[in-house]
Amino acid sequence: MTPCGAINKGRSMRFFHQGFAVGMAMLAVVAATAPAFAVVIQDSLWRREGGTRSKAWAGFGASLRLAAEPQFRSVLALSTDGESWGEASGTWIGNDDDHAYILTSAHIFEKPAKPGDYVVRLPDGSIAKPDRLWMHPGWNGSTDERTGYDLTILRLKRPVEDAGSPPVLYGGDGEAGKLITFVGYGSRGIGSTGEQDRYYQGSDKAAAQGVVDQWVDLVDPMPRNDDGGNYLGIWLGREDGSLSNPYGGDDKPANPLVGLLGSGDSGGSAWMKVGGQWVIVAVNSNGSGTASYGDSSWFTRVSPHRDWIRKIFPGARFSP
Repeated sequence: MTPCGAINKGRSMRFFHQGFAVGMAMLAVVAATAPAFAVVIQDSLWRREGGTRSKAWAGFGASLRLAAEPQFRSVLALSTDGESWGEASGTWIGNDDDHAYILTSAHIFEKPAKPGDYVVRLPDGSIAKPDRLWMHPGWNGSTDERTGYDLTILRLKRPVEDAGSPPVLYGGDGEAGKLITFVGYGSRGIGSTGEQDRYYQGSDKAAAQGVVDQWVDLVDPMPRNDDGGNYLGIWLGREDGSLSNPYGGDDKPANPLVGLLGSGDSGGSAWMKVGGQWVIVAVNSNGSGTASYGDSSWFTRVSPHRDWIRKIFPGARFSP
């Protein structure tokens, strides 16, 4: 199956979120100094926020302020060693009597995946260890074929008490054409260059936005060796509209906060406002090219996975 855009998604995903390898290699370069922030933003916003050649890291204030809004408090950082916090992201979706549950992506794990592969940094800065893991049974290890099944749930050894109310997961199918906000702890960059080490500083989460120009339904029955569908796609055009949107949407970004995912944003969440309420519509999955102008990012829709999520964590909150 070729998705409804003009590009073939399965053959264009050759950058950060494939097999986790590229993101880890980039993080190794900067681990001795500082982990990465998240997201790739437009050059114009970066300059307006104070980004310069000598202070490349200084232009991400708007993305940091957006991610710091209280509705995104449940987005948490994951680390393999408890020290480097730009490796992956996840979202707390609630507690039972004794544990917390974290929704993240599947591709950040190498099979056989183990709960101890990551620890989670909570909002108060403390570190929590998972004691159990569920990887979606439809995940086959390929973001080319299974972006729509790129999900894992981690169970922490203790509840999370300082992340506000558990977020609501979206239960509908109205994401197409809507503006989504995606949040994570991964790499940084700007549209003209993509991700580069010089944009890295700190360990806070950041956010950017995008219009869902590509909405791909779940393919049923599941194809053996082809795209299984069930994902959202966004695209980053230039401010002047000089690039053509391959999905048929607007050529110009919808607002100054439109951007792309960065490596390490994997497992974070994409949000949409519905009836005045913020809901999680998807999990950050993967992207194309070097995360620069003309590239795309893709997200795993959560709505069709309601039954699987609730089977593991019955307390998960879904919108009607």
